[in-house]
Amino acid sequence: MNTSNPIPGSVDVVVVGGGNAALCAALSARESGASVLVLERAPHEESGGNSRFTAGAIRCVYDGVDDLRALMPDLTDDEVGTTDFGTYTQDQFFDDMGRITEYRCDPDLTELLVTRSRETLLWMRTKGIRFQPIWGRQAFKVDGRFKFWGGLTVEAWGGGPGLVDGLTDAALRAGIQICYRAKALSLDAGAQGVTGVEVKHAGAVHHVQAGAVILASGGFEANHEWRTRYLGPGWDLAKVRGSRFNTGDGIRMALDIGAAPYGHWSGSHAVGWDLNAPEFGDLSVGDGFQKHSYPFAIMINAKGERFVDEGADFRNYTYAKYGAVILQQPGQFAWQIFDSKVTHLQRDEYRIREVTKVRADTLEELLPKLEGVNASQAQATIAAYNAAVQRAVPFNPNIKDGRGTDGLAIPKSNWANTIDEGPFEAFAVTCGITFTFGGLRIDTSGNVLDSDLGPIPGLYAAGELVGGLFYFNYPGGTGLMAGSVFGRLAGTSAATSVRSIAGAAE
Repeated sequence: MNTSNPIPGSVDVVVVGGGNAALCAALSARESGASVLVLERAPHEESGGNSRFTAGAIRCVYDGVDDLRALMPDLTDDEVGTTDFGTYTQDQFFDDMGRITEYRCDPDLTELLVTRSRETLLWMRTKGIRFQPIWGRQAFKVDGRFKFWGGLTVEAWGGGPGLVDGLTDAALRAGIQICYRAKALSLDAGAQGVTGVEVKHAGAVHHVQAGAVILASGGFEANHEWRTRYLGPGWDLAKVRGSRFNTGDGIRMALDIGAAPYGHWSGSHAVGWDLNAPEFGDLSVGDGFQKHSYPFAIMINAKGERFVDEGADFRNYTYAKYGAVILQQPGQFAWQIFDSKVTHLQRDEYRIREVTKVRADTLEELLPKLEGVNASQAQATIAAYNAAVQRAVPFNPNIKDGRGTDGLAIPKSNWANTIDEGPFEAFAVTCGITFTFGGLRIDTSGNVLDSDLGPIPGLYAAGELVGGLFYFNYPGGTGLMAGSVFGRLAGTSAATSVRSIAGAAE
């Protein structure tokens, strides 16, 4: 891989960023006839932004198994015969976006996201990207049959790293130039809009003239100061799940020339993350520091008390907001406690080597091992919880089973099992921030709008720095889907704009 490509003086379209949204934008612009330069701030080995750190789940519409087979032709008849894939219709996707964001999501952007989800993945397949069912994380086998739940069925082959590498290979095959360690500094802009970008590369500062610039460089989650400024006190203490390079540069450059901020600037996607994970994401571990089997456990804070309904909904509808709840606890941590009846349901991330875990045969042995926790209060909390479990309701991990609790101030609504059969396991978690919800305002062509809500000629945006889609919470797998949809849209629009300007000049 040549990571020392020279910076050209001019190009039709410059894409700032190197992840899923950026590369989809680059491929789309190139497909539409534009010459394309991708500026990736990270070195090649860390390229891809947050996309490289994801597990690769992508939420998309499908009306049945035939739609999935078109997307995943490797599915065998045996796999189809032993699996209930169900459906995930446009109406279901719209309902989830509305419900999860408390009906604040931008209706126009949401319509594009939902209605173009399936066609965008089929387009990505034409670029060589492969997909597969999320067997290990979104389906449980009951009575010999897998059942998918929560509307999340598809993941990229090879997870996030596989997705980034596949898109990168496709970009290079298409003749797209990618420059690594190339940090965009500012946009060149005037009365006619954006005409290029200033970039630092190989110790020098360059100006690249361009017909259009697409910003796809992520949110500001790796910027301690911005997190505290916009998300609030204490957010400087959160771990960063992904790239250390997502410091909000693309957002800042656009705001500096008058772009409109939009969306939930005090909100973010934040999850339960191993307490002793490093400050930023570790590519050797990837998404393994997450701890997302909590619906089958209980969570205890330093006071020895439960503080959240662990079974309020399927994991992929609650995980992105529970990190913030953990951050609000004393000491910014919690312990997830599992009874032996459900340890077989733990996701693979609970078995990595780099895990903060304690184990004991009895609760009397376990609870004193929970560092920082009031053990006597934890014992009382578990006793009260056990007494409240509705044991007559059957337990079923594949559905919201209604097996809850009675009489607790903080209920557990589904999947409530008593914590009384050893050996017991407990895992320490803190808050891991994935991406920030606030960003730039775009129209339905991907064009960035100014503070008067007019389009800024020559400036487009895609991915996590687009505001208006997510508020308060997030349906799992929607980030990669949004990046793909709006990346493709921005690339096509930018290339079309360049062609129209060229045509007018002739």
